[in-house]
Amino acid sequence: MRRSIALIASAGLALTLAACSDNNSSGSETTSAGTQTTTKAPAGGGKLTIWTDANREPAFKIAADNYKADTGNEVELVVKENDQMRSEFASQAAAGKGPDIVFGAHDWLGEFVTNGLVAPVELGDKAGDFNKLAVDAFTYQGATYGVPYAVENLAIFRNADLVDSTPTTFDEMIAKGKGAGTEYPFIMQVGADGDPYTMYPFEASFSGPVFALDGQNNYTSELNLGGDKGKAFAQWLSDNGEKGTGVLDTNITYDIAVDAFKSGKSPYILGGPWMIADFKGMNIAVDPIPATGDNPASPFLGVQGGFINAGSANQLLATDFLVNYVGSKQVQDKLYEIGQRLPALTASANDATTDPLMAGFAAAGKEALPMPSLPEMGAVWGFWGKTESQIIAGDADPAGVWDKMITDIKAEMNK
Repeated sequence: MRRSIALIASAGLALTLAACSDNNSSGSETTSAGTQTTTKAPAGGGKLTIWTDANREPAFKIAADNYKADTGNEVELVVKENDQMRSEFASQAAAGKGPDIVFGAHDWLGEFVTNGLVAPVELGDKAGDFNKLAVDAFTYQGATYGVPYAVENLAIFRNADLVDSTPTTFDEMIAKGKGAGTEYPFIMQVGADGDPYTMYPFEASFSGPVFALDGQNNYTSELNLGGDKGKAFAQWLSDNGEKGTGVLDTNITYDIAVDAFKSGKSPYILGGPWMIADFKGMNIAVDPIPATGDNPASPFLGVQGGFINAGSANQLLATDFLVNYVGSKQVQDKLYEIGQRLPALTASANDATTDPLMAGFAAAGKEALPMPSLPEMGAVWGFWGKTESQIIAGDADPAGVWDKMITDIKAEMNK
Protein backbone atom coordinates (compact mmCIF):
# COMPACT_ATOMS: atom_id res chain seq x y z
CA MET A 1 0.00 0.00 0.00
CA ARG A 2 1.60 3.18 1.09
CA ARG A 3 3.63 0.16 0.58
CA SER A 4 17.68 23.49 2.54
CA ILE A 5 20.03 24.79 0.65
CA ALA A 6 21.50 27.02 3.28
CA LEU A 7 23.44 26.41 6.42
CA ILE A 8 22.24 27.42 9.88
CA ALA A 9 20.92 30.96 9.70
CA SER A 10 20.73 31.66 13.38
CA ALA A 11 23.63 32.15 15.74
CA GLY A 12 21.19 31.46 18.58
CA LEU A 13 20.48 28.02 17.19
CA ALA A 14 24.18 27.34 16.80
CA LEU A 15 24.69 28.16 20.48
CA THR A 16 21.77 25.95 21.44
CA LEU A 17 23.10 23.06 19.41
CA ALA A 18 26.58 23.53 20.82
CA ALA A 19 25.13 23.47 24.33
CA CYS A 20 23.46 20.17 23.49
CA SER A 21 26.72 18.77 22.15
CA ASP A 22 29.34 19.34 24.82
CA ASN A 23 31.35 16.35 23.62
CA ASN A 24 31.37 17.48 20.00
CA SER A 25 34.85 18.45 18.85
CA SER A 26 33.43 20.01 15.67
CA GLY A 27 33.57 23.76 15.37
CA SER A 28 31.70 26.25 13.25
CA GLU A 29 32.50 29.33 11.25
CA THR A 30 29.84 31.93 10.57
CA THR A 31 30.04 34.43 7.73
CA SER A 32 27.63 37.12 6.75
CA ALA A 33 26.89 38.47 3.28
CA GLY A 34 24.07 40.92 3.24
CA THR A 35 21.16 39.45 5.19
CA GLN A 36 22.12 35.81 4.73
CA THR A 37 24.00 33.96 7.44
CA THR A 38 25.69 30.64 6.85
CA THR A 39 27.51 28.19 9.09
CA LYS A 40 30.39 26.27 7.60
CA ALA A 41 30.68 22.64 8.61
CA PRO A 42 34.05 21.74 10.08
CA ALA A 43 36.36 20.07 7.58
CA GLY A 44 37.38 16.50 8.24
CA GLY A 45 37.32 14.38 11.32
CA GLY A 46 33.54 14.16 11.72
CA LYS A 47 31.27 11.21 11.08
CA LEU A 48 27.51 10.91 10.74
CA THR A 49 25.50 7.72 11.10
CA ILE A 50 22.25 7.76 9.15
CA TRP A 51 19.34 5.33 9.00
CA THR A 52 17.43 4.96 5.74
CA ASP A 53 15.49 2.33 3.84
CA ALA A 54 16.99 0.28 1.02
CA ASN A 55 15.05 2.00 -1.76
CA ARG A 56 16.35 5.48 -1.02
CA GLU A 57 19.89 4.55 -0.05
CA PRO A 58 21.27 5.33 -3.57
CA ALA A 59 20.02 8.92 -3.37
CA PHE A 60 21.39 9.47 0.10
CA LYS A 61 24.72 8.00 -1.05
CA ILE A 62 24.95 10.84 -3.56
CA ALA A 63 24.44 13.29 -0.71
CA ALA A 64 27.01 11.43 1.42
CA ASP A 65 29.62 11.41 -1.34
CA ASN A 66 29.12 15.11 -2.04
CA TYR A 67 29.29 15.89 1.65
CA LYS A 68 32.55 13.99 2.11
CA ALA A 69 34.09 15.62 -0.97
CA ASP A 70 33.20 19.10 0.29
CA THR A 71 33.94 18.70 4.00
CA GLY A 72 36.02 15.56 4.48
CA ASN A 73 33.44 14.28 6.98
CA GLU A 74 32.35 10.65 6.75
CA VAL A 75 28.78 9.37 6.43
CA GLU A 76 27.74 5.83 7.30
CA LEU A 77 24.42 4.80 5.76
CA VAL A 78 22.66 2.03 7.67
CA VAL A 79 19.75 0.33 5.92
CA LYS A 80 16.72 -0.42 8.10
CA GLU A 81 13.31 -1.89 7.42
CA ASN A 82 10.63 0.81 7.11
CA ASP A 83 8.24 -0.88 9.51
CA GLN A 84 10.92 -1.11 12.21
CA MET A 85 12.67 2.21 11.88
CA ARG A 86 10.29 4.33 13.94
CA SER A 87 10.12 2.09 16.98
CA GLU A 88 13.81 1.21 16.90
CA PHE A 89 14.85 4.85 16.66
CA ALA A 90 12.50 5.85 19.49
CA SER A 91 13.90 3.12 21.72
CA GLN A 92 17.54 3.87 21.01
CA ALA A 93 17.23 7.67 21.07
CA ALA A 94 15.47 7.49 24.44
CA ALA A 95 18.55 5.66 25.74
CA GLY A 96 20.92 8.26 24.32
CA LYS A 97 21.92 6.05 21.40
CA GLY A 98 20.88 5.62 17.79
CA PRO A 99 21.89 7.39 14.58
CA ASP A 100 22.58 11.08 14.10
CA ILE A 101 19.84 11.23 11.45
CA VAL A 102 16.83 9.06 10.71
CA PHE A 103 14.63 9.39 7.63
CA GLY A 104 10.91 8.84 7.96
CA ALA A 105 7.39 10.24 7.85
CA HIS A 106 6.40 13.61 9.30
CA ASP A 107 3.61 12.10 11.41
CA TRP A 108 6.25 10.54 13.67
CA LEU A 109 6.94 14.09 14.83
CA GLY A 110 4.50 14.42 17.73
CA GLU A 111 5.81 11.29 19.45
CA PHE A 112 9.42 12.24 18.83
CA VAL A 113 9.11 15.82 20.08
CA THR A 114 7.01 15.10 23.16
CA ASN A 115 9.52 12.43 24.18
CA GLY A 116 12.51 14.71 23.55
CA LEU A 117 14.00 12.48 20.87
CA VAL A 118 14.67 14.98 18.05
CA ALA A 119 16.35 18.38 17.79
CA PRO A 120 15.06 21.51 16.00
CA VAL A 121 16.42 22.30 12.54
CA GLU A 122 16.72 25.91 11.42
CA LEU A 123 16.15 26.31 7.68
CA GLY A 124 16.62 30.08 7.80
CA ASP A 125 16.09 32.06 4.61
CA LYS A 126 16.07 28.86 2.56
CA ALA A 127 12.82 27.63 4.07
CA GLY A 128 11.15 29.40 1.14
CA ASP A 129 12.85 27.03 -1.30
CA PHE A 130 10.66 24.19 -0.05
CA ASN A 131 6.97 23.44 -0.38
CA LYS A 132 5.46 25.42 2.50
CA LEU A 133 3.12 22.61 3.49
CA ALA A 134 6.08 20.23 3.64
CA VAL A 135 7.89 22.55 6.05
CA ASP A 136 4.69 23.01 8.05
CA ALA A 137 4.40 19.24 8.34
CA PHE A 138 7.76 19.11 10.14
CA THR A 139 6.85 22.03 12.39
CA TYR A 140 5.55 21.40 15.91
CA GLN A 141 4.55 24.15 18.32
CA GLY A 142 6.40 26.76 16.28
CA ALA A 143 9.70 24.91 15.80
CA THR A 144 10.82 22.95 12.72
CA TYR A 145 12.23 19.48 13.42
CA GLY A 146 13.09 18.07 10.04
CA VAL A 147 14.12 18.70 6.45
CA PRO A 148 11.54 17.39 3.96
CA TYR A 149 12.39 15.66 0.70
CA ALA A 150 9.07 14.37 -0.70
CA VAL A 151 5.32 14.85 -0.45
CA GLU A 152 2.43 12.57 -1.38
CA ASN A 153 -1.36 12.69 -1.43
CA LEU A 154 -4.33 10.86 -2.84
CA ALA A 155 -5.98 11.68 -6.16
CA ILE A 156 -8.33 10.07 -8.66
CA PHE A 157 -6.75 7.76 -11.23
CA ARG A 158 -8.88 7.81 -14.38
CA ASN A 159 -8.82 5.25 -17.17
CA ALA A 160 -8.75 7.63 -20.12
CA ASP A 161 -9.84 4.87 -22.49
CA LEU A 162 -13.13 4.57 -20.58
CA VAL A 163 -13.98 8.16 -19.55
CA ASP A 164 -12.77 11.54 -20.74
CA SER A 165 -12.86 13.49 -17.46
CA THR A 166 -13.49 13.40 -13.72
CA PRO A 167 -16.45 15.57 -12.62
CA THR A 168 -16.13 17.93 -9.68
CA THR A 169 -18.76 16.19 -7.53
CA PHE A 170 -18.94 12.59 -6.35
CA ASP A 171 -22.46 11.96 -7.60
CA GLU A 172 -21.56 13.24 -11.05
CA MET A 173 -18.48 11.01 -11.10
CA ILE A 174 -20.60 7.98 -10.20
CA ALA A 175 -23.08 8.82 -12.95
CA LYS A 176 -20.27 9.16 -15.49
CA GLY A 177 -18.73 5.92 -14.24
CA LYS A 178 -22.01 4.08 -14.71
CA GLY A 179 -22.14 5.42 -18.25
CA ALA A 180 -18.87 3.64 -18.96
CA GLY A 181 -20.68 0.31 -18.55
CA THR A 182 -18.06 -1.25 -16.28
CA GLU A 183 -18.60 -3.50 -13.26
CA TYR A 184 -17.78 -0.70 -10.85
CA PRO A 185 -18.51 2.98 -11.59
CA PHE A 186 -15.81 3.87 -9.06
CA ILE A 187 -13.69 1.74 -6.75
CA MET A 188 -11.66 2.31 -3.59
CA GLN A 189 -10.28 0.19 -0.81
CA VAL A 190 -12.32 -0.06 2.39
CA GLY A 191 -11.72 -3.45 4.00
CA ALA A 192 -13.27 -5.04 7.07
CA ASP A 193 -11.54 -2.60 9.44
CA GLY A 194 -12.16 0.46 7.30
CA ASP A 195 -9.56 2.79 5.84
CA PRO A 196 -10.02 6.32 7.24
CA TYR A 197 -6.85 7.57 5.52
CA THR A 198 -8.25 6.76 2.07
CA MET A 199 -11.79 7.83 3.01
CA TYR A 200 -10.63 11.12 4.52
CA PRO A 201 -10.95 13.39 1.44
CA PHE A 202 -14.66 12.63 1.28
CA GLU A 203 -15.10 13.21 5.00
CA ALA A 204 -13.15 16.48 4.89
CA SER A 205 -15.55 17.65 2.20
CA PHE A 206 -18.28 17.46 4.85
CA SER A 207 -16.58 18.42 8.09
CA GLY A 208 -13.18 19.88 7.31
CA PRO A 209 -9.95 18.88 9.15
CA VAL A 210 -9.90 16.00 11.62
CA PHE A 211 -8.71 18.43 14.32
CA ALA A 212 -9.68 22.10 14.52
CA LEU A 213 -7.14 24.63 13.22
CA ASP A 214 -5.82 27.73 14.95
CA GLY A 215 -5.32 31.11 13.30
CA GLN A 216 -2.08 29.97 11.65
CA ASN A 217 -3.63 26.80 10.19
CA ASN A 218 -1.92 24.63 12.80
CA TYR A 219 -3.79 21.69 14.29
CA THR A 220 -5.11 22.03 17.82
CA SER A 221 -6.07 19.05 20.00
CA GLU A 222 -9.79 19.84 19.54
CA LEU A 223 -11.45 16.97 17.68
CA ASN A 224 -13.41 18.13 14.64
CA LEU A 225 -15.20 14.95 13.55
CA GLY A 226 -18.48 15.37 15.41
CA GLY A 227 -21.55 17.57 15.20
CA ASP A 228 -24.07 17.79 12.39
CA LYS A 229 -21.40 17.75 9.68
CA GLY A 230 -19.90 14.57 11.06
CA LYS A 231 -23.31 12.94 11.17
CA ALA A 232 -23.97 14.08 7.59
CA PHE A 233 -20.82 12.26 6.51
CA ALA A 234 -21.90 9.16 8.45
CA GLN A 235 -25.22 9.23 6.60
CA TRP A 236 -23.34 9.57 3.30
CA LEU A 237 -21.35 6.45 4.15
CA SER A 238 -24.59 4.59 4.81
CA ASP A 239 -26.27 5.88 1.66
CA ASN A 240 -23.35 4.69 -0.45
CA GLY A 241 -22.68 1.52 1.53
CA GLU A 242 -23.63 -2.09 1.03
CA LYS A 243 -27.33 -1.53 1.80
CA GLY A 244 -27.40 1.70 -0.19
CA THR A 245 -25.89 2.33 -3.62
CA GLY A 246 -23.19 -0.28 -3.02
CA VAL A 247 -20.44 2.02 -4.28
CA LEU A 248 -18.59 1.55 -0.98
CA ASP A 249 -17.97 -2.04 0.04
CA THR A 250 -16.06 -3.50 3.00
CA ASN A 251 -15.18 -6.50 0.84
CA ILE A 252 -13.00 -4.31 -1.38
CA THR A 253 -9.40 -4.49 -0.19
CA TYR A 254 -6.43 -2.63 -1.65
CA ASP A 255 -5.43 -5.53 -3.91
CA ILE A 256 -8.98 -6.07 -5.16
CA ALA A 257 -9.39 -2.38 -5.96
CA VAL A 258 -6.07 -2.16 -7.82
CA ASP A 259 -6.74 -5.34 -9.81
CA ALA A 260 -10.24 -4.15 -10.76
CA PHE A 261 -8.98 -0.83 -12.09
CA LYS A 262 -6.03 -2.47 -13.81
CA SER A 263 -8.32 -4.93 -15.64
CA GLY A 264 -10.72 -2.24 -16.84
CA LYS A 265 -13.54 -3.06 -14.42
CA SER A 266 -13.72 0.53 -13.17
CA PRO A 267 -12.96 3.87 -14.84
CA TYR A 268 -11.99 5.54 -11.52
CA ILE A 269 -9.97 4.58 -8.46
CA LEU A 270 -8.92 6.66 -5.47
CA GLY A 271 -5.23 6.15 -4.76
CA GLY A 272 -1.75 7.56 -4.40
CA PRO A 273 1.50 7.68 -6.38
CA TRP A 274 2.49 4.28 -4.99
CA MET A 275 -0.03 2.84 -7.49
CA ILE A 276 1.64 4.28 -10.60
CA ALA A 277 3.81 1.23 -11.20
CA ASP A 278 0.73 -1.03 -11.04
CA PHE A 279 -0.87 0.85 -13.91
CA LYS A 280 2.16 0.97 -16.19
CA GLY A 281 1.15 0.68 -19.85
CA MET A 282 -2.40 1.93 -19.24
CA ASN A 283 -3.79 5.15 -20.64
CA ILE A 284 -4.37 6.89 -17.31
CA ALA A 285 -4.79 10.42 -16.01
CA VAL A 286 -4.66 11.79 -12.47
CA ASP A 287 -7.35 14.26 -11.40
CA PRO A 288 -8.51 16.12 -8.27
CA ILE A 289 -10.91 14.26 -5.97
CA PRO A 290 -14.59 15.16 -6.41
CA ALA A 291 -16.41 16.84 -3.53
CA THR A 292 -19.07 15.06 -1.50
CA GLY A 293 -20.10 17.99 0.71
CA ASP A 294 -19.84 21.78 0.75
CA ASN A 295 -16.05 21.85 1.14
CA PRO A 296 -13.34 20.68 -1.28
CA ALA A 297 -12.30 17.04 -1.00
CA SER A 298 -9.03 17.52 0.87
CA PRO A 299 -6.68 14.54 1.15
CA PHE A 300 -4.05 14.17 3.80
CA LEU A 301 -0.58 15.31 2.78
CA GLY A 302 2.18 12.91 3.75
CA VAL A 303 5.74 14.24 3.93
CA GLN A 304 9.03 12.36 4.12
CA GLY A 305 12.17 13.88 5.55
CA GLY A 306 15.11 13.66 7.91
CA PHE A 307 15.12 14.07 11.70
CA ILE A 308 18.15 14.84 13.87
CA ASN A 309 18.65 12.79 17.04
CA ALA A 310 18.44 15.11 20.05
CA GLY A 311 21.23 13.11 21.68
CA SER A 312 23.59 13.39 18.73
CA ALA A 313 26.99 14.94 19.40
CA ASN A 314 27.06 16.00 15.73
CA GLN A 315 24.00 18.20 15.39
CA LEU A 316 25.79 20.94 13.44
CA LEU A 317 27.13 18.40 10.96
CA ALA A 318 23.73 16.75 10.70
CA THR A 319 22.00 20.08 10.03
CA ASP A 320 24.54 20.91 7.32
CA PHE A 321 24.06 17.50 5.70
CA LEU A 322 20.26 17.66 5.71
CA VAL A 323 19.81 21.28 4.66
CA ASN A 324 22.56 21.56 2.06
CA TYR A 325 22.97 18.05 0.68
CA VAL A 326 19.67 16.18 1.11
CA GLY A 327 18.06 19.53 0.35
CA SER A 328 20.02 19.94 -2.89
CA LYS A 329 18.31 19.71 -6.25
CA GLN A 330 20.57 16.86 -7.36
CA VAL A 331 19.56 14.66 -4.43
CA GLN A 332 15.88 15.61 -4.46
CA ASP A 333 15.76 14.88 -8.20
CA LYS A 334 17.25 11.44 -7.52
CA LEU A 335 14.79 10.76 -4.70
CA TYR A 336 11.96 11.60 -7.10
CA GLU A 337 13.39 9.27 -9.73
CA ILE A 338 13.48 6.45 -7.17
CA GLY A 339 10.21 6.99 -5.35
CA GLN A 340 7.93 8.81 -7.81
CA ARG A 341 6.85 11.21 -5.07
CA LEU A 342 6.74 14.95 -5.66
CA PRO A 343 9.93 16.53 -4.29
CA ALA A 344 9.63 18.92 -1.37
CA LEU A 345 12.17 21.26 -2.98
CA THR A 346 10.20 23.59 -5.25
CA ALA A 347 12.79 23.64 -8.05
CA SER A 348 12.74 19.83 -8.23
CA ALA A 349 8.94 19.73 -7.97
CA ASN A 350 8.65 22.15 -10.89
CA ASP A 351 10.65 19.74 -13.03
CA ALA A 352 8.70 16.73 -11.79
CA THR A 353 5.35 18.28 -12.68
CA THR A 354 6.24 18.36 -16.36
CA ASP A 355 5.01 14.75 -16.07
CA PRO A 356 1.19 14.97 -16.40
CA LEU A 357 0.65 12.36 -13.67
CA MET A 358 2.74 14.33 -11.18
CA ALA A 359 0.98 17.53 -12.24
CA GLY A 360 -2.29 15.74 -11.48
CA PHE A 361 -1.15 14.82 -7.98
CA ALA A 362 0.03 18.38 -7.39
CA ALA A 363 -3.39 19.71 -8.45
CA ALA A 364 -5.18 17.19 -6.23
CA GLY A 365 -2.95 18.20 -3.32
CA LYS A 366 -3.70 21.92 -3.49
CA GLU A 367 -6.42 21.52 -0.85
CA ALA A 368 -4.39 19.06 1.25
CA LEU A 369 -3.30 19.55 4.84
CA PRO A 370 -0.50 17.54 6.46
CA MET A 371 -1.69 14.44 8.26
CA PRO A 372 -1.73 15.41 11.95
CA SER A 373 1.43 14.53 13.84
CA LEU A 374 -0.27 15.22 17.18
CA PRO A 375 0.11 12.45 19.77
CA GLU A 376 -3.70 12.60 20.08
CA MET A 377 -3.98 11.13 16.59
CA GLY A 378 -3.12 7.74 18.03
CA ALA A 379 -6.48 7.73 19.82
CA VAL A 380 -8.37 8.32 16.57
CA TRP A 381 -7.39 5.75 13.96
CA GLY A 382 -8.82 2.51 15.38
CA PHE A 383 -12.26 3.83 16.37
CA TRP A 384 -12.47 5.86 13.17
CA GLY A 385 -11.86 3.01 10.72
CA LYS A 386 -14.01 0.43 12.48
CA THR A 387 -16.93 2.85 12.78
CA GLU A 388 -16.77 3.74 9.09
CA SER A 389 -16.66 0.06 8.17
CA GLN A 390 -19.63 -0.70 10.43
CA ILE A 391 -21.72 2.02 8.80
CA ILE A 392 -20.74 0.99 5.27
CA ALA A 393 -21.70 -2.61 6.04
CA GLY A 394 -25.15 -1.36 7.06
CA ASP A 395 -25.00 -2.87 10.53
CA ALA A 396 -25.81 0.21 12.61
CA ASP A 397 -27.58 3.55 12.86
CA PRO A 398 -25.10 6.02 11.28
CA ALA A 399 -25.68 8.94 13.65
CA GLY A 400 -25.73 6.72 16.74
CA VAL A 401 -22.49 4.87 16.08
CA TRP A 402 -20.81 8.09 14.95
CA ASP A 403 -21.68 9.77 18.25
CA LYS A 404 -20.36 6.73 20.13
CA MET A 405 -17.14 6.93 18.13
CA ILE A 406 -16.66 10.57 19.16
CA THR A 407 -17.25 9.65 22.81
CA ASP A 408 -14.80 6.75 22.61
CA ILE A 409 -12.10 8.83 20.93
CA LYS A 410 -12.38 11.62 23.47
CA ALA A 411 -12.22 9.13 26.34
CA GLU A 412 -9.08 7.61 24.83
CA MET A 413 -7.54 11.05 24.31
CA ASN A 414 -8.15 11.91 27.96
CA LYS A 415 -6.40 8.82 29.34
